This record gives sequence, structure tokens and C-alpha cells, in this order.
Amino acid sequence: MPDLLEDYEPGTFFFTSPTRTLLARGVCQEVSDSGAMSLRDRVASALRDAKNSGHPNPVVVGAIPFRDDRPPRLLVPAAVCWTSPPAGPPVGPEQVTGTFTGFGPVPDPGDYLRGVEKALAKLTAGELKKIVLARALDVTLGAPVDVGRVLRNLVRRDPQAYGYAVDLPSSTATARTLLGASPELLVSRSGRRITTNPLAGSVPRHPDPVIDAERARALLTSDKDLREHALVIESIVELLRPYCRELSVPAGPSPLSTASMWHLSTRITGVLDDPAVTSLELATMLHPTPAVCGTPASAARQAIEEIEPFDRGLYAGLVGWGDSAGDGEWVVTIRCAEVADQTLRLFAGAGIVAGSVPETELAETTAKFQTMLRAVGLDQDR
Repeated sequence: MPDLLEDYEPGTFFFTSPTRTLLARGVCQEVSDSGAMSLRDRVASALRDAKNSGHPNPVVVGAIPFRDDRPPRLLVPAAVCWTSPPAGPPVGPEQVTGTFTGFGPVPDPGDYLRGVEKALAKLTAGELKKIVLARALDVTLGAPVDVGRVLRNLVRRDPQAYGYAVDLPSSTATARTLLGASPELLVSRSGRRITTNPLAGSVPRHPDPVIDAERARALLTSDKDLREHALVIESIVELLRPYCRELSVPAGPSPLSTASMWHLSTRITGVLDDPAVTSLELATMLHPTPAVCGTPASAARQAIEEIEPFDRGLYAGLVGWGDSAGDGEWVVTIRCAEVADQTLRLFAGAGIVAGSVPETELAETTAKFQTMLRAVGLDQDR
């Protein structure tokens, strides 16, 4: 069986979940990023054209940005290889070539704290129930980033996460890649059966196992985090119910761990009423959830544009795959970075609700940066 993680090369598409791994090469059909047709219809057209041209089992792969006025990066590849996910326990990182030369936080920590204070004022005024505020961190190395090695570090350190690499368009000769290891499944579909696993409410892991276990227990009883989580679950259940003849929602969240964080997690399963509803249609209907945007969604989007001093791009969007039968897996694009030559732009966000403490939210984003920093061979508090 081929090791698709080892076979990955920049310029290809890689995606791995707890149940399967795919590696896609070449381009059979591009999905148009404009026109009068909906994204669902454009994807269906590209899949249909690929099948008519002789592609036996076409799939669409790629990423969709946070904002709906930004173009998606979706295509039908010329060839796709599938295998089981990489096996084995988590392993330490491979050394990444290149000397670290600098960090550039956007915004800087002080401005992020002031942004959280602005968000809390909007919450107090009743404009919002929740908002997610993100930071970016620009990292520069003394040599080009070894994208394949960073991807291997991400996947091997968090084997239960959804690892991904997406080739991005560039206006220059410099290749650009989106890399990440998301813990959050937005939606998967297999036949009529669907699964979503939203996360909201987080605390950093601790190297001492006793303290680490205490943090997980405290998260499960944290009023602030439970309220934040409940807002996400209520929104997702409300959106899914009209599509499902059956929907199973646990009574409360469970702890989910990554190498860097504990999260509150609720795994929701359902059975579709209409088998024609595709995984991508469900994903775009759910996006953006309050886990990465806030609620009410329109007010949260507007506040994010007012407060965040950068364009999120593909961060907090979707990444995954879907086939012509409508099955697929789409995850939330978090724990990620955009890589270009010697630089990486990392992203991390925190959910702000009534009772949030700005310094605690800043610390949460710092902890979330660690997933990518450790994959690059750095471990810094920024």
C-alpha cells in the first residue's frame, strides 16, 4: 500500500481523515469561480464534464474561503489515489531546514487585547451573542520552507486530526500552499448518513499529565465555555433539522484533545431526508458556523471586518473533497498556515462571549499557534 504522506509533493492536493487518505494530482476540470450559477451547480457541472470526458470516478477537491465574496480554490483532479490513514502513534517532528529569522504578529498582542475589548462592548450592547476574533503570525525562515516535511510533522503529531495541503494560485513564480491539521469536522456524508463534529470552548494542554487532566475536567464545567459551545450546537442543529429525517444530538459535550489543546466536542449524526443533498451543499449551508464566526452571523461578520486588521483568506473556511454521488468530507480550515518560499502566515482565533477575559483569549490564540510552530520546528509564545 503506498504511503501517500511520503508521496506528497508541493503542487498536489493532500487530505487525510481518521478513516482515509487521498492524494490528487493534475487538473481535469477547474471549477469556475464566477458566473451566475451557484457554487453547487458549478461543482456539479465540473464533475459532469469530467465524467463525460472519460474520468471514471471524478471528485472535486480544494478549499473555500471564509468570506463568500472571495473565490474558492476547487478543481477536479486528473488522478486521485486513496489509502488508509497513516498508521502508528504520534511521533516527534522531523527537523525543518532553515534558520528562524523573525516573527510578525498581526495585530500585535496589545491591539488584539483592545480588539477583544471592542467585541465585549458589542456583546454588552446586545449586538452579538458571540464573535470569534483571529490573529495572524508571520514567520520568516532563512531558507525556503520544506512543505512536505512540515505536512508530515502535522499529520504524524496529530494522527486523529484532518491533515491537508492545498496548492494555491500565485501571481508570481513563488509557489503558495495552504497547510494545516484541523481537529474540526464540519460535515461528512456517506449515502444518506451525515456526521458533524463542531468544537467550541478550548483550553491549552499542559505537559504535566495531572495538571492536563485537571484542565480537561475544568473545561467540562466552565460556564463560559459551555455557553460558547451551546451557541454553536444550537445553530448547527437548527440548520440541519430541515434536511434530516433523523438527527442524533448528545445531551452534552465531551472533551477532545489535540497535541496542543483541549476542546469541547459534540458529535452529531443524522440521516438525510433527500439523498440528492450533497456533502458540499451541506457544508456551504453550515458555513460559517459560530465556532469560527459568531452569532448572529451577519453581525459577527461585520464586527470581524471592523476589528480584524487582515483578510482571513482561506482561514476559517472549508477544505476537503466531494464525489459525483454527493459523498465527501469537509473540515473547518483551522490550525493552518499559508506558505510561500521562506515565509508562513499562521492563523488562530478565539471565541468571545459575555464573561470572556481578553488576556485569556490572547493566550488561547497563542496556544493554537503551537500546532503549526511545532511542525516548523519552533516553539514560541507570541
